[in-house]
Amino acid sequence: MTSTAKTSDAGAAPVLRLTGITKRFGPLVANDAISFELKRGEVIALLGENGAGKTTLMNILFGHYVADEGSVEVKGRPLAPGDPRAALDAGVGMVHQHFTLAENMTVLENIALGTQSAWRLRLDRAAARQRIARLSADFGLALEPDAMVSSLSVGERQRVEILKALYRDASILILDEPTAVLTPAETDALFRTLKLLVGQGLSIIFISHKLHEVMAVSDRVLVLRAGRLVGERVTAGSSRSELAALMVGQDIASPTVREAKTGAVVLELKNVSTAGQGSSARLDDVSLALRGGEITGLAGVSGNGQATLAALIAGTMKPASGEMTVSGAKVADWSPRAALGHGIARIPEDRHAVGTIGDMSVTENVISERYGTPRFSRYGFLDWRAARNFAAGIIRDYDVKCPSPEARIRLLSGGNMQKLILGRALDAEPSIILANQPTRGLDVGAVAFVHRRLLEARDRGAAILLISEDLEEILALSDRILVMSKGRLSSPSKRGERTIRELGELMAGHGEEVA
Repeated sequence: MTSTAKTSDAGAAPVLRLTGITKRFGPLVANDAISFELKRGEVIALLGENGAGKTTLMNILFGHYVADEGSVEVKGRPLAPGDPRAALDAGVGMVHQHFTLAENMTVLENIALGTQSAWRLRLDRAAARQRIARLSADFGLALEPDAMVSSLSVGERQRVEILKALYRDASILILDEPTAVLTPAETDALFRTLKLLVGQGLSIIFISHKLHEVMAVSDRVLVLRAGRLVGERVTAGSSRSELAALMVGQDIASPTVREAKTGAVVLELKNVSTAGQGSSARLDDVSLALRGGEITGLAGVSGNGQATLAALIAGTMKPASGEMTVSGAKVADWSPRAALGHGIARIPEDRHAVGTIGDMSVTENVISERYGTPRFSRYGFLDWRAARNFAAGIIRDYDVKCPSPEARIRLLSGGNMQKLILGRALDAEPSIILANQPTRGLDVGAVAFVHRRLLEARDRGAAILLISEDLEEILALSDRILVMSKGRLSSPSKRGERTIRELGELMAGHGEEVA
């Protein structure tokens, strides 16, 4: 991985200054008197647990929220609060983790959208094309201006987002979890681009939970905890373990991965093909065996069939051809209810859209897959006392921070929401666990917690399919590793048999075709 970190001019005036930023939501203090400066050509990494206040702070900077106290200055001038247009005009650009692109428009149209009227853009299309070509060449962001965004890879879409900011003359760039869905090669390409940007004098705020990337890319690290700035370190003089301890207030022990005691095959696919699932590729002649007491890791770039495979195992999709067996029995009438009946638990990829219902309570969400069972239902009526006791138990056992079991689940941070989903999935000691991106967007403490629970389930004898775009996670937890590309599976390898680079090549569609 190429380091982009450099030493900025310590005597230069800051391009950004936040002073005493405080933001409250009722009794919750999301940001508590936070102050820091960013200099020209400097990369600052912003670290913190889920709910630490990073997003709130960036939303204040970008004009989405108004601070209750404090001020923001850009290049020595006060920034008008609560005005995203003022932030853009001052040269602040932001690339969100979830891209904000119109898929039915071209690269050029997405980049120029909002910078001028549609009529003016038609007249100045040649000038826009020329400027985009110059920016692309200057910063290594190769793109075809007339390509439809819907046809682009994830890495290419991120380039569009960066070019959108540069096209608006951004001098301060905020990157929110920029490598979350990139292959190792795409991550290296992004870091090369960041090095070019910094060399041209841009200043960058880099938000990430991947400590090895923070160490590689930043000059300084700011650590938030419980809404307060609790630490500031020069990156070159710090370490991953020190930063992790600052984030959570204590040392974090990585879970111990013992040798797997592999059992019998509990779920098997033989030459299965399906239709596609949304933007995910169809499965193409896939064969897969999940064994008890083993974590099977599935790596791949988003959209290559992982979501389709997850939908098949969860029962929301049926095979178009091929054979599927669960616990030795061929699947006939496959459905979500049938999957639950076979002891399949799921940790969905999108905890907001699929894993929970935001306006329902914590209690309602944790019983949502089993409300009709005798444990929670008596004579056709819900047993609310049993449901609340169950929710309270998960809150206690999984260290979920929430006001009460009656709180709306949308009020919880991503990490706490994920802990509830994990508790819901693991409580019944399932024989098969579908863990789809189980730690996406989580901080280092929450990641370690989820990993420990998955390893405990494996050691208990569960078969786990771990689908993740984080190769470090795949390599750390998996007993066997496969790569999915264009709906097809690579041959399996044991932990350590393939390097990150070799797995990245398979993710990019290079190397062997299929198992």
